[in-house]
Amino acid sequence: MPDRPDRRRATPRTDRVLADPRLRAAAGRLGERLVKAAVADALARCRAGAVHPDEVADAAVAALPAAATSLRRVVNATGVVVHTNLGRAPLSPAAVTALEVAAGATDVELDLATGRRGPRGSGALAALRAAVPDAGDVHVVNNGAAALALATLALAAGRTVVVARGEMVEIGDGFRIPELVESVGATLREVGTTNRVRLADYDAAIDDSVAFVLKVHPSNFVVEGFTASVPVGELATLPVPVVADIGSGLLAPHPRLPAEPDAARTLRAGAALVTASGDKLLGGPQCGLLLGRADLVRGLRRHPFARALRVDKLTLAALEATLTGPVPPVPAALTAHPAALLARAEALAARLRPLPAAAVPSTAAVGGGGAPGVTLPSAA
Repeated sequence: MPDRPDRRRATPRTDRVLADPRLRAAAGRLGERLVKAAVADALARCRAGAVHPDEVADAAVAALPAAATSLRRVVNATGVVVHTNLGRAPLSPAAVTALEVAAGATDVELDLATGRRGPRGSGALAALRAAVPDAGDVHVVNNGAAALALATLALAAGRTVVVARGEMVEIGDGFRIPELVESVGATLREVGTTNRVRLADYDAAIDDSVAFVLKVHPSNFVVEGFTASVPVGELATLPVPVVADIGSGLLAPHPRLPAEPDAARTLRAGAALVTASGDKLLGGPQCGLLLGRADLVRGLRRHPFARALRVDKLTLAALEATLTGPVPPVPAALTAHPAALLARAEALAARLRPLPAAAVPSTAAVGGGGAPGVTLPSAA
């Protein structure tokens, strides 16, 4: 009986496969490591008999990722507008273009007119001031939790923060507001009960040790029934500043989200400082917003810990474009007309036929720790 040919002898050499023009071009786009890994896998499959020797290069090309990142594009078909597990707010085309500009050398800290060092991210900060004129000044850090942490560290380290017991909330991935506040050196003083708190409770808790009253929007749950809370306008009558964490990054009132606090109304009501996220209802990149009294914001900006929370040029560019450019995807989704959504679903269903696909009216959720309990008219 003749010997069967050894597959290993027929397997092409690595350098021959790597010389394929398609793989050489991919090495310039993806890097040599990813290309070599795809080639090594194709060669191993060839030795095992799963790939023909003449098709090794084809198999390697087919296995290459679309980009040099493990992240993959997905379709958000969940019915949740701001889906945390899918990256929260998708950026607008204007913000994506701004990222491309910022990816190279930019004037992020250079005054091109004088050739001297300039203020960092001045364009993004100016756009944020213009978007919230009620704020005396603004600052941007790397996420919403960082905004509250910096405010607490700068204003209340070694002192006391008063907060309603029903507002000691847990945010995403098990992080809790009380633990965040205490981690930067403040002591929490709880007032009221889980479901009810009054202005008198706050007033009785204030002494010389209190740095500020913290108002936290319970942005990912709703407490109904026998409840009472104290609005920012009443808290502002107390003899200490009010820091309001509005959570979702809504800068102005929204007709579909009447119960969601926004930065403009919160500041007008008397909050000394507002903290929020930029990658939720604002529809921008992940960042934390600090808006409020000019003296407080200037102090936060110059605090040593602010350097550890500084955002990069990509975030500044995307934030500015979000604020000054066309309506981003998240705000656009919030105002989408049900008939337009149903027409889009019908077009998708038609493309899936002859599968038994049909479009039907549905509802969606805001998501992203914003507007809990609010449903949006949608289609599926």
